[in-house]
Amino acid sequence: MDFAQLYDSFSINPIIYAEDLGLCAKGQGGAFFAGGRTAPGGEFPVNTYGGLMSFGHVGDASGQTMIVEAARQIMGIAGEARQLKKADLGVVHCYGGMMSEHATLVLGSAS
Repeated sequence: MDFAQLYDSFSINPIIYAEDLGLCAKGQGGAFFAGGRTAPGGEFPVNTYGGLMSFGHVGDASGQTMIVEAARQIMGIAGEARQLKKADLGVVHCYGGMMSEHATLVLGSAS
């Protein structure tokens, strides 16, 4: 994976999802984010559009904003300010139904 879009309606969510998706070891999610690895320009960018807490939580369509951003990154059209240098493979993880329903989507530039 080159990047991730992780549902972040609460600040703890991306930490939990990074661990559950195997992006980092269990119990290491906090350090994974605190070290700057997931920041813009970091080794593994997360929520390149700012995430729900920055971009805005748009209700039922929030997961769609994440999918659109991942697709734009892979197509190379995310915009000069946030386009990643390497965005061939990305993961999107969302939830709904009071955290009872989860969906994970992997998008890539090659089939």
